[in-house]
Amino acid sequence: MNWLLYIGITLVTFCLMEAITWLTHKYVMHGFLWYLHEDHHKKGEGFFEKNDAFFIIFAIPSCLCFLLGSIYGLGWLVSIGMGILLYGIAYVLVHEIIIHQRVKWFTKSNNRYVKAIRWAHKMHHKHLGKEEGESFGMLLVAKKYWDKVRRDEKIKSASSSI
Repeated sequence: MNWLLYIGITLVTFCLMEAITWLTHKYVMHGFLWYLHEDHHKKGEGFFEKNDAFFIIFAIPSCLCFLLGSIYGLGWLVSIGMGILLYGIAYVLVHEIIIHQRVKWFTKSNNRYVKAIRWAHKMHHKHLGKEEGESFGMLLVAKKYWDKVRRDEKIKSASSSI
């Protein structure tokens, strides 16, 4: 029965990571660690950015949860580490591959969710400074971006039927 509890803890942690990511992105990345995140808002030459350091920053708590949970036999702590890890994997797939296309997969997706997250992220990146940003989350997309995708689809559908 413990495994159901551990799966639940993993899923809750994964979901909480969206809120933690939003808060970290808005108040840390666009705050006192802007010097690490700034290059992410400006087109650069290389494959890597200073912003990639956040991968390590977010990986540390996950690794510590796995390590300490394993050493002390705390399955719930390992589950928290797993939730953070799974969110990190989702982050790489969604942010790095689907949105920024650092690896050229899913480049021509017609999926509404993919279109909505790409649009939300595009609106986030229209702000080149650290202030006055919008759309700081990663997996959850505000209704206005879903509405924009639906409007675009209706316009495209109407123009193709003419």
